[in-house]
Amino acid sequence: MNKEINLGRREALKAGGGIGLMAVLGAYGLLNSTAAMAEWNKAAFSSKAMDEAFAAMGAANPEVNATAIQLSVPEIAENGAIVPVTVSSTLANVEQITIFVDKNQNVMAANFIFPAGTESMVTTRVKMGQTANVVALVKADGKFYRTAKEVKVTAGGCGG
Repeated sequence: MNKEINLGRREALKAGGGIGLMAVLGAYGLLNSTAAMAEWNKAAFSSKAMDEAFAAMGAANPEVNATAIQLSVPEIAENGAIVPVTVSSTLANVEQITIFVDKNQNVMAANFIFPAGTESMVTTRVKMGQTANVVALVKADGKFYRTAKEVKVTAGGCGG
């Protein structure tokens, strides 16, 4: 039962390219889902209140620092489903940036962990059910800092 396999040039390239890409991604640990799950803080992400989320992160009383943390959010969001948020920091040795929305059902919206030497800036979009404070929590050199801004979410997108 010897069957001859005839692959055309395109089929061979497709098959070989896919296997090669998977091997490269696997070698760099990019296909290992357990590595990503190890950093997930379930208690913080499922918190219903800011104090509870801060405690779950080990940031019981973060220092307010509006000068070293730049939080960019719109004053008025006409669509609460896609509110743009940018956070950057001039603090040295930033380890993580976390974004919270104080009136959302689950207050933690996003958490970003930075390897040493990485620029401390993130841009994302968060969902907001109503007018609320967006809080940026930055961990640098093992210490937590925060700043906040209010975003008014309009009903029906009329801007007022």
